[in-house]
Amino acid sequence: MSSPALSAERSPERHGRITTLPDRRLTSWGPQRRARLAAIAIWGNLICQMGIILSGGAVRLTGSGLGCSSWPHCEPGNFTPELTLEAGIHPFVEFGNRTLTGVLSIFAVAVLLVTYRWLSHKGRGFRMLAWVPLIGTAAQALIGAFVVWFDLHPGIVSPHFLISPVLGALSTVLLVRLYDGDSHVRLAVPPRLLGLYVPLAAVGFVVLVLGTLVTGTGPHSGDAGDVTRLMFSPVVITRVHAVAVYLFLALLIAMLVVLHRSGARREARTAAWWLLAATLAQGAVGYIQYFTGLPELVVFGHLLGAAVFAPMIAWVGARLVTWQEAR
Repeated sequence: MSSPALSAERSPERHGRITTLPDRRLTSWGPQRRARLAAIAIWGNLICQMGIILSGGAVRLTGSGLGCSSWPHCEPGNFTPELTLEAGIHPFVEFGNRTLTGVLSIFAVAVLLVTYRWLSHKGRGFRMLAWVPLIGTAAQALIGAFVVWFDLHPGIVSPHFLISPVLGALSTVLLVRLYDGDSHVRLAVPPRLLGLYVPLAAVGFVVLVLGTLVTGTGPHSGDAGDVTRLMFSPVVITRVHAVAVYLFLALLIAMLVVLHRSGARREARTAAWWLLAATLAQGAVGYIQYFTGLPELVVFGHLLGAAVFAPMIAWVGARLVTWQEAR
């Protein structure tokens, strides 16, 4: 890995919207190859961060949470699962989720490699952000062990889920930063929009937290056996969750109005409209699953919406600022 001091001696080279530093060890690798590999690493990391939410949801919805009774081995003495009539596919579903964590770790390491070799000119903030996927994935693996050891207790399952959207959000900022400029960060919209975005992001996180509480009271515990559930009224906690979504929508609509009236940059308006569309779709799926008795496929669709919710909030926030040179 090259140090920032060495990186300062080299001039970034551009391919499309991505700038990378020349590599002294791989002199035959031009800016096109370096840019493509950097994009693959950072896009792959984001996709896996969202994918791990879906694979974890598949574990829960198929009742495979304790398909592997041990950690890091699937069963004591066996690292990989074995097919038996009694266990069925459950060990393979659970082990598949663990395997995706390994794939995510590979992309997290790749993000660090491309950052320190080719992207260190983007500044200290970018380099620090590049550590987040690897540190977060390691933390998730450790918490996953406690999830198994404590028999899917919702008090541990909920934080295990909530870390993934946060990692997805920070990975989205990393991705936006890859394609943006290389200067210092500056505000790209009127300052009053930050007064709307900060509570919007806070309420968005509250929506996710309440969503985990709703899940913790519902029927999909992650295992067919006797698993602890939260002692909330499912109807009451669901309504509280819905109220938080209504508040989030109100803040988002207010932000869209200000974005258009102030003539803010097109990138910010586009991101906000996409977030509105995703939130409305997620709300529609939420009502469908509630009134149809939480069928697995519909719940999985709601999980898909949850996987993109936090990254899209982060996308909006990242478009309120820019790293491009001031004109």
